[in-house]
Amino acid sequence: MPQHPQTAPVPDFSGLWIPLITPFRDGALDHAALAALTRRLAATGIAGFVVCGSTGEAAALDDAEQLAALQTVQAAGNGLPIVMGLSGYHLGKTVAWVRRLSEHPLAALLVPAPHYIWPSQAGLLEWFRAIADASAVPVLVYDIPYRTGITIARETLLALAAHPRIRGIKDCGGDMAKTRAVIADGRLQVLAGEDGQIFSTVAEGGVGAIAASTHVQTERFVRVLQLLKEGRLCEARAEWQPLQPLIELLFAEPNPGPLKALLAHDGLVRGELRAPMTRASEALCERLVALNAQLSRP
Repeated sequence: MPQHPQTAPVPDFSGLWIPLITPFRDGALDHAALAALTRRLAATGIAGFVVCGSTGEAAALDDAEQLAALQTVQAAGNGLPIVMGLSGYHLGKTVAWVRRLSEHPLAALLVPAPHYIWPSQAGLLEWFRAIADASAVPVLVYDIPYRTGITIARETLLALAAHPRIRGIKDCGGDMAKTRAVIADGRLQVLAGEDGQIFSTVAEGGVGAIAASTHVQTERFVRVLQLLKEGRLCEARAEWQPLQPLIELLFAEPNPGPLKALLAHDGLVRGELRAPMTRASEALCERLVALNAQLSRP
């Protein structure tokens, strides 16, 4: 009988992905704290990790530090899949970095539009397609115009969906009509990237979330997504609504300052950030600690 080539499995990015902070100790990466945090979170029912996203202060890490952080998470992550964040605006350098990352066992790359240079939609198509062509793993488009300065149009996202390695989107675009159109199209998996929009995005048909606030109350966030997946809307809403004040406080000052402060209070990391990022204010820290303690009570 003739042999038919096996079809590669379609990647699935459903569930909750945690964009890990990068702990520091006296200015250097704190690999012991990163490993301990990774092990702790890996046991909560999450889908996987994002390393070197914006929450991980990737812009303040050099290439060697980024690879070292990736290796620490791989060693401590109990086999959970890892998405690697990247950013830049020089296409040649970015493609070279993508090829270097292809040497590592990754689930995907999380790729935003090039920042600062404000390309046309045709330029965005060229950017994402060139990166996807160079990548050995799937690509998730990171639509976050308030960081990159450029909005990815609905038509551009749908055109990118035709690329065999562009498989999903982290949606921070702030345009629910565009989100609905991508969900309805069905070719890209949509993950909420704005923490406060997790419930609405998944209820509309998104598959999950990449959300910084889920470093804390992680099991509760996991339950929200599971209940939504099962169509148990009222129960999901009851779990979700108490989390909204926590999300608001965690983003009341620039991320990840408040998140690191809360994790530092619990003894999991130090509260250090790399300049120009700054620590959260004492007043905000006190409010976060009190609210998190309230949410943790049985």
